Amino acid sequence: MQYDVIIVGGSYSGLSAALPLARARRRVLVVDEGVRRNRYAAHSHGFLTQDGNDPATIAQQGREQLMTYRTVEWLTGKAVGAERTDQGFRIRIEGAEPREASRIILASGVVDRLPDIPGLAERWGSRVFHCPYCHGYELDRGRIGIIATSAMSMHLALLLPDWGDTTLFLNEAFEPNTEQLAKLSARGVQLEREVVHRVDGDLDIVLRSGRSLRLDGLFVPTRVEVASPLAAMLGCEFDEGFFGRIIRTDAMKATSVKGVYACGDVARAGGSVPLAVGDGAMAGAATHQSLVFENH
Repeated sequence: MQYDVIIVGGSYSGLSAALPLARARRRVLVVDEGVRRNRYAAHSHGFLTQDGNDPATIAQQGREQLMTYRTVEWLTGKAVGAERTDQGFRIRIEGAEPREASRIILASGVVDRLPDIPGLAERWGSRVFHCPYCHGYELDRGRIGIIATSAMSMHLALLLPDWGDTTLFLNEAFEPNTEQLAKLSARGVQLEREVVHRVDGDLDIVLRSGRSLRLDGLFVPTRVEVASPLAAMLGCEFDEGFFGRIIRTDAMKATSVKGVYACGDVARAGGSVPLAVGDGAMAGAATHQSLVFENH
C-alpha cells in the first residue's frame, strides 16, 4: 500500500502533524517507537487547556483522537532506514515490512545528553530540568541553580532569577567576560567556580572540595542529538543550534530534501509541548498542500 504520508514519531509534533492530513482524508501512517522526550516529567506546563496535566495523558488523548480518523494507521516500531523511490520514499522498520509513501514527516524528537555528573540523570525531569517556562513556576521562587555546559548557558542564567535565587555553576565550561559578569551581577546571579562532583539527596550539589549547596531546582542546558538516523540517510541538511544539531527547515517545515518535512524538537532550537504542537500543525498542513500542488 502506498501511503500519502508516513510520519516518523508519534509524540506531540507527530500527532499534531497527522491531524490536518487526517482531516483532509489522506492516507497516513504514524510509526512510533514509544519514547517521548519528556517521559520523566510528571507534569506538563504552558500548554493552553492542558497546564499541569500528565504529559503521558496528553499524548494518549492526542493519539485516541487522531485514531478516530479512518485513513490513519499506527505502527509501534522503530524506523531504521529510509530511501527515495520512483513514487516517493520507502521506510524500513525494525521487525516489520517496509512501508512506502509520497511524503515523509520526521518528528522523531531528540535525545538529551547530560553532563557526566553522578546523580544528575537520576533526577532528570523531577528536580533537574532544561526549560524554566515548563518547570520554573513550581519552584516557588526557591533556590535554583544552573550547571553551565557552554557559553550559551549565559542566556538561561540571565532568565532564571525571575523564578528564584539563582546560582550559576560554571563547572569549568566557560569563564564569563567583564560584560557578562556585569550582566549576571545586575540580575543577582551568584557564581560558583568550584567543579560539581555529584548530586546527592533530594537536590544537594556536592562540589569537588566536599562542600555542598542545597537547591530546590536545577537547570542544565543539555546537548541534543536527533534521535533517528533517517534525516541523514535521506540527505537532509542540518544546522548547528544553540545546544546541538537540528534538521534545517524553511518556514513551512520543508527540509532540504524535496518531499521530506520535519517538525518538533528535531527541527527547532528549544523544546516544549506547545511549540512541538504548533510546529507539527504547520508541517502537516504544508505537507498536505505539497501533495495537492507539487510533483515528487
